[in-house]
Amino acid sequence: MKNAIMANGLRRSLAQIRYVSPVLPGTAGGLVASVYTQAERDFGMVAAPIAMHSPAPSALAGSWAMLRETLLVTGQVDRAAKEVVAAGVSAANSCPYCVAIHSAAAKELLPDLDTAGIGAGDLADPQLKEIAGWARSSGLPGSVQSAPPGSFAELAGVAVTFQYLNRMVTIFLPESPLPPMTPKGIGGWVMGMLASAMTSAKPVPGDSLELLPDAPLPDEFSWAAGDSRIAAALGGAVAAIEEAAAEVVTSPVRELVTSRLGAWDGRPQGPSKAWADEAVAKLDEADRPAGRLAVLTAFAPYQVGKADVAAFRSAAKAGDDAVVSLTSWASMAAARTAGSWLRAPAAQP
Repeated sequence: MKNAIMANGLRRSLAQIRYVSPVLPGTAGGLVASVYTQAERDFGMVAAPIAMHSPAPSALAGSWAMLRETLLVTGQVDRAAKEVVAAGVSAANSCPYCVAIHSAAAKELLPDLDTAGIGAGDLADPQLKEIAGWARSSGLPGSVQSAPPGSFAELAGVAVTFQYLNRMVTIFLPESPLPPMTPKGIGGWVMGMLASAMTSAKPVPGDSLELLPDAPLPDEFSWAAGDSRIAAALGGAVAAIEEAAAEVVTSPVRELVTSRLGAWDGRPQGPSKAWADEAVAKLDEADRPAGRLAVLTAFAPYQVGKADVAAFRSAAKAGDDAVVSLTSWASMAAARTAGSWLRAPAAQP
């Protein structure tokens, strides 16, 4: 009965993915099938935040490997603390879908945890409170929040992963992870069932690295150099997403996003889209729809709408793979910038 409910709920959740059509479990082949097999084994399901990447297999592999190796694998930091980081970053980025999922996972692992305290900065456990505070401030340059205790590479890896995923989820998924038409009275039970599935496995460290190209660690993530697994996951994910975007993101669009990220203060744009119009004004007309979708993704994913995706599709004759590749690249560009602001604690003499 429980398995049937889960399967039905997952089908309905995948149907909520906007703008692109995912490869459905059971129909996948090649790299997509390899990722789905690992996701079902290590995450309990092919969840919508994973499946929405499937039109672009390289981006799918990169996003999965980051999520798996930073969050799901237990290293020096336990899974519960990393779920607190995931929920804290998601709260700062106003991604209610990810807040709900990862708060529920933290609650599954720590039944006495008051998950409302993750976003409010009021957790009873002093160490988790420190971790949550750091996570919420980690997307701002020059944060005064001190680095939490534990493996900085693991915690920072989770923070970077959710700087990436929050953007993609905000664009392609609704605010709630609950399947459509879920009765209000059983919403908590459904979330608990999902959280149990997500946290029950004990993934073997490094298994997803075989899905990625060998690649150097980007300078922005130099704090991961001492952890070979996290370094390989982050470096390989960047390379995989760059590979997916190679023929989709033109040099002028890359230069525009990179230049604006260099001057970014980590804060959201808006409230109107006038800033995006100004940002792309100097691009050639053919590049403007891609440039607009890219800057909206990087700086204000909550402002992306159907018209922005449709304009890019029309101008670039783009299919689902190009839509995922462009937004994945822009999300990673923003995550790399946020990652460059993170500072490991100074070594004790």
